[in-house]
Amino acid sequence: MDSRWAELAGHRAWLRREELRLLDFGAAAALPGGGFGALDARGRPGPGPAETWITGRMAHVYSLAHLRGVPGAGALADHALDGLRGVLRDAGHGGWYAQAAPDGGVPEDATKSAYVNAFVVLGAASATAAGRPGAEELLAEALSVVETRFLDPETGLGRESFDRTWTACEDYRGANSGMHLVEAFLAAAGSTGDTRWRDRALRIAEFLVHTAAAGNGWRLPEHFTADWRVLPEYNADAPGDRFRPYGTTVGHWLEWARLLVELEAALGDGAPEWLLADARRLFDLAVEHGWAVDGADGFVYTLDWQDRPVVRERMHWVAAEAVLAAAALGRRTGEPHYERWYRTWWDYIRLHLVDSERGGWHHELDPANAPSSTVWEGKPDLYHAYQAVVLPTLPPGPAAAHLRDHPETAA
Repeated sequence: MDSRWAELAGHRAWLRREELRLLDFGAAAALPGGGFGALDARGRPGPGPAETWITGRMAHVYSLAHLRGVPGAGALADHALDGLRGVLRDAGHGGWYAQAAPDGGVPEDATKSAYVNAFVVLGAASATAAGRPGAEELLAEALSVVETRFLDPETGLGRESFDRTWTACEDYRGANSGMHLVEAFLAAAGSTGDTRWRDRALRIAEFLVHTAAAGNGWRLPEHFTADWRVLPEYNADAPGDRFRPYGTTVGHWLEWARLLVELEAALGDGAPEWLLADARRLFDLAVEHGWAVDGADGFVYTLDWQDRPVVRERMHWVAAEAVLAAAALGRRTGEPHYERWYRTWWDYIRLHLVDSERGGWHHELDPANAPSSTVWEGKPDLYHAYQAVVLPTLPPGPAAAHLRDHPETAA
């Protein structure tokens, strides 16, 4: 292939139109009391409260949009930051709840998780790069919470969750939260210039991918005991869990592939060679075992340990991460097969996932690629879809810091 789609004016124009359409759709998720909540399939706010993982992601999305010159995006980023400083934050004990309480006080479930708090770091880091008021202070606080509460000083790996007072730590460790800590640390390093966060990201990636996945035939383990022994049968009775499904999650193989390329770029000349090699391996296996393996296009959600589909629904976020992994590896290596997959998966997204009638993307499709809601109801957030239309036009690395330092690439 002579050129990458991401370099073509026509493709970039299509991505920009889709970006603006997504941003308009997501604005309805801003809640009057602060923060963002989930939207239903028609783009209407649901009855639930503000949620921290959604709000952190929206702070990230609208900060990127502000850096890309989208009017009104900065105000929506600020609304997310207000929620993170207000109804979602534990003013008494520090850290962030999963969601706001209806009365603005302490929610019934006051658990604090690494997954949720990682998105506070991501949102605050992108908002810091975008120069949003109060973002730098929020980022410093969020990084302190992650460093003192969630990072194990002996292993450098993440603890999963605590009760409100930080007294009891969950007897479980998860690869999903570790992956998002890597993403958050790269964003923090880009926004602050503090290279320690890159080193910490590398430590987590090295264990979860280069040790745990490599030692399991590259079938990425998702669930571990507190001392990091694999729990292969975890949630066997709840295979379609949103955040902790049984088996291995193909989309995370692709997400890790992208993050490993970004980590390699962030580390520069000091990056270990295994980062690119492992990214390529995860990508290839995701295609082999996850794409169109049951008679229809699309990635299945989960596999068992013999590479057989368990939950066959197609999640929008997996297709988005597939596009991003193909874009990152194609740009890094110049190899044409990544570009072929990039085009294949955009065709799939446009045909099946983009909801031209009601806005946004369908978050879940059934095995025949019709909209469904077995795992996910509605259209909770923009994060994966938005990154899919923005990051392919940028070099690997923290997007907000790049856009701050190279504003000419925003168009």
